[in-house]
Amino acid sequence: MPYYIAKTIDQPFEDAIEAAEAALKKEGFGVLTRIDIADTLKKKIGAEFHPYVILGACNPQLAFEALKLENKVGTMLPCNVVVQAVADNRSEVAAIDPVASMQAIDNADLKGAAEQVRAKLARVIDSL
Repeated sequence: MPYYIAKTIDQPFEDAIEAAEAALKKEGFGVLTRIDIADTLKKKIGAEFHPYVILGACNPQLAFEALKLENKVGTMLPCNVVVQAVADNRSEVAAIDPVASMQAIDNADLKGAAEQVRAKLARVIDSL
C-alpha cells in the first residue's frame, strides 16, 4: 500500500505552496507548521537541497475524533503535506495516506476515521 497521495503540477514552487494551502483550507484543514527543509539543512549541516517544504495540516474536528478513539494517535498528527520543486515551474505535492500510517494501530474505529481524512486529502491533491 502506498503511504502517500501525490500529484505533479505545472506551478512554480511558491505558487504550489499557496495552492496546496488553499486546497487544504477548502477541505477544513489548517496549516499548523511549515518546515522549510532546504533552509534547515543549509543552516544545520551546510547541505544544499532543492526547495522542499513540509506543511503540518490538521482538520481540528477529525483530529478531535481520532484522539477520542485513540489517545496516542497524536504521535501521528498533524498530517504532513510535502511541496517540492521538481523542475522549472513544476512542483510535486504529496500528502500522507493516513490509512497506511494507521495500520500500526489495532483499532477498527480509527481506521474509519483515517478513511475520512484520506478522502479529504485525496480531494486536496486532486484539486491541484
